[in-house]
Amino acid sequence: MKTMDEFMEHIIQDLYSAETQALETMPQLAQRVQNDQLRQAFQTHQRETEGHVKRLEQIAQQMGIEVEGETCMGMQGIIDEAQDTLAQLEDGQLADAAIIGAAQKMEHYEIAGYGTARTLAQQAGQTQIADLLEQTLNEEKATDEKLTHIATSSVNPKAAQS
Repeated sequence: MKTMDEFMEHIIQDLYSAETQALETMPQLAQRVQNDQLRQAFQTHQRETEGHVKRLEQIAQQMGIEVEGETCMGMQGIIDEAQDTLAQLEDGQLADAAIIGAAQKMEHYEIAGYGTARTLAQQAGQTQIADLLEQTLNEEKATDEKLTHIATSSVNPKAAQS
């Protein structure tokens, strides 16, 4: 990479890969969930993530780039770690707490990526792209907050008692 445009292209491709990996993993995580509120949060976020993928495709089209073909190693590592941890746990409140932790790691990775891409787009004067990235960034932050609420109000206290 030698230009800011090439760096921006890399970030968009990375986010696209991260989101598609997350989409593949969410049903597996949701299947293990025991807490109904957490399961519903996963289902809602899966629908949002489908929208995130579509936004990234729209951004890529505006930028004249292809989004497929790159693998987000960061998200792959987070998912591998989550699967390894969950393989060591029986279903229940403790597994739900671990699932929330894994999901929040995924969200934080995406928040960092979207924040970076949004700022670069703003500074390049690409306001339409920046607005699309900001919309997704806000949704990712809201999901993170929802997961924190579910963890602190329900799942973690019950896991600590088991």
